[in-house]
Amino acid sequence: MTKIRNLLAALSLGLAVASPAAAFEPSATECIAPAAPGGGWDFTCRQVGKVMQDLKLVPGTMQVVNLVGGSGGVAFASVVTKRDSDEDLLVAASSATATRLAQGAFPGNNADQVRWIGSVGADYGIIAVAKDSPINTLPELLDKIKEDPKSIAIAGGSAVGGWDHLKVLMAARKAGVQDVRQVKYVAFEGGGEAVTQLLAGSVQAFTGDASEAKGFVDSGDIKVIAVLAPERMPGDFSSFPTAKEQGIDVVGANWRGFYAPGKISDEAYDYWVDAVQTVYTSDEWQQIMTQSGLAPLDKSGPEFQAFVMESIAEIQELSREIGILK
Repeated sequence: MTKIRNLLAALSLGLAVASPAAAFEPSATECIAPAAPGGGWDFTCRQVGKVMQDLKLVPGTMQVVNLVGGSGGVAFASVVTKRDSDEDLLVAASSATATRLAQGAFPGNNADQVRWIGSVGADYGIIAVAKDSPINTLPELLDKIKEDPKSIAIAGGSAVGGWDHLKVLMAARKAGVQDVRQVKYVAFEGGGEAVTQLLAGSVQAFTGDASEAKGFVDSGDIKVIAVLAPERMPGDFSSFPTAKEQGIDVVGANWRGFYAPGKISDEAYDYWVDAVQTVYTSDEWQQIMTQSGLAPLDKSGPEFQAFVMESIAEIQELSREIGILK
């Protein structure tokens, strides 16, 4: 009888010790930025990863991997098919991700195959030209497109029909361009590459987001002719006019956040939801948001999941309206 009691006590102790260890703890963490360095996804991974490191939410440094291709499609497919239970993995996402999913641009993949973690802010769109461009306002740019659509090429970091492209089409439609399909858009793998082509003179304008253009604004290489926000932004972008101020009533907000592989445990999911929420509410991140031109957007867990699904439905409706999606 004594032996049985001792055995039960040992088992009980073993269970008591094992229970806390069963809670998820990250180890070799990684964030995939589904585009080339310099763009918005790259910014999201690197800046959030650094804050997670500073706040001791991850051990050591979070590795950032740039997985280029298909405007996020290569990364999405890789996660779904090869790393669907990797609990140390986060992937940067945005309205561009929702746009491609809405339009069926990731063949065989859909939004339900991953777990949506949370947002870290909203990035309002901008339209910019090179610093020495004769174009100084958004109406000037759109007038040139109306006069001769072939004379203006606009570069962006998403695929044709992607979020960067849609923002320009929305502005063109508001300006009275009858057939927005005539607007010449050139797609690149990330905003950094798109701005590089603008500076090289290969295109006449750039469509992207405030955060990915911040470095080029600071260096004086580009001239922002419109911010697609409802009102002027605070901080470094306060000197740039909105499209609405110039008579073009369009607002384009690109949310930024993360998804994780679809088959991770609930414990790992909850950990990353809490970690991203901790980053968002930290003083460090609030300062980064102000410096980078990010606007508040605080959604996490199931609320963020619902938000993404609503975004996809809205983008499908817009895509049908302008003829990109049937």
